[in-house]
Amino acid sequence: MTQELPFHLRGNFAPVKEEITAFDLEVEGALPPQLSGLFARNGANPVTGWSPHWFVGHGMVHGVRLEAGRAAWYRNRYVRTPLFEDPELQRISPTGDVNREASSANTHLVAHAGRLMALEEGAYPWLLDSQLETTGCEDFGGKLRTAFTAHPKICPVTGELLAFGYGQFPPYLTYHRISAQGKLLQSEVIEVPGPTMIHDFAITGRHAIFLDLPVVFDLQAALKGAMPFKWDDDYGARIGVMPRNGKGAELRWFEVEPCYIFHTMNAHEENGAVVVDACRSSEMWREAGDMQGGGGRQTLHRFTLDLASGAVREETLDERGMEFPRIADARVGQKNRYGYTVQFAPAPDGSPSFAGHLKFDFQSGKAESHNYGAQCVAGEPVFAAAPGADSDSDEGFVLSYLHDEKSGKSELVVLDASRFESAPVARVKLPQRVPYGFHGSWVADSA
Repeated sequence: MTQELPFHLRGNFAPVKEEITAFDLEVEGALPPQLSGLFARNGANPVTGWSPHWFVGHGMVHGVRLEAGRAAWYRNRYVRTPLFEDPELQRISPTGDVNREASSANTHLVAHAGRLMALEEGAYPWLLDSQLETTGCEDFGGKLRTAFTAHPKICPVTGELLAFGYGQFPPYLTYHRISAQGKLLQSEVIEVPGPTMIHDFAITGRHAIFLDLPVVFDLQAALKGAMPFKWDDDYGARIGVMPRNGKGAELRWFEVEPCYIFHTMNAHEENGAVVVDACRSSEMWREAGDMQGGGGRQTLHRFTLDLASGAVREETLDERGMEFPRIADARVGQKNRYGYTVQFAPAPDGSPSFAGHLKFDFQSGKAESHNYGAQCVAGEPVFAAAPGADSDSDEGFVLSYLHDEKSGKSELVVLDASRFESAPVARVKLPQRVPYGFHGSWVADSA
């Protein structure tokens, strides 16, 4: 019977049933004493035990508190939104009204202006306290009127939070600029041809970069209860560049080869060009939302957009399959020397499967890998900078949840980023398994 379930409801994709709290966790190795803060990651964990797609289960946050060289606690908590309280609640009413508070809040966790936000791209952010308990919904004083991306960007220079929302009804795309103090300063409509799915974007010091790509809303799939997005050969593919505090009329579009991008690694400006690094697939979801054989392999790709001539240069930086790209938070929008990803591993049933982590040195061209062993599945690599380190160095640590398919147990692993291929410096034993999930953050006490 178990094998008849979709992949996202069996094995370590399956939801856990209990919210627990455990203190003074066992540590193998030695936790760096300079790591003081919270590592937390979000993911889909359907409260009913069932969901039609991996992307739509209720949000559950798994967090580990590190301080003074010890793992002080582990907590897992549901994000208690109206959709958690009533799993049958519909975000869009029969009359077309959209309830932006009806969120699964299952995709990412971002800390900004003293607030920890649980995010998913179809709704408003939800706020969590330092113990991961839900405290309320964030609509920025009633000024936010659209959905809010799960992948906003925090400028390390200004402290601004740059974001966007996309939707199935016009306006299809709206850009948001939020001050370092958490005030919504600007909401700018961006004209796109139709209801394209935009999961992520990028920023530089001067520009916001938008991905207008050919995965679009599919009404027939939505009416069938399937994931309502699929590939459209006729839609086109382009990348837009707009001044961060500019108007939609100032946006410039650059045509690119048809592709889909779930996640950008970073963007920066160099020699009069905007350079965007991302995990790119040649196509995605020929069948709406098909996670098993539904898209091409994601490889690390670079787009160079010449602002003077309008020319585009594309190149694949690494042919290996990979996803969940991350850099040091202090380099967002600036040229970054280092980047980290999860490497794909083959899965017999075609479900998403990851092996170890990859580290890229864009200055030397060197790539390193860390494999955790047979049947050990790594999650998103989150970089935690060592206090006082240069922002473009690899002086710091890579944190990730790891699951051992043989033992059924999960750990928080800590790598020394400067000795990437060496054994982890610490492995924190967790009191229950952590299902495979999505994105998270290191929130340092000094932040």
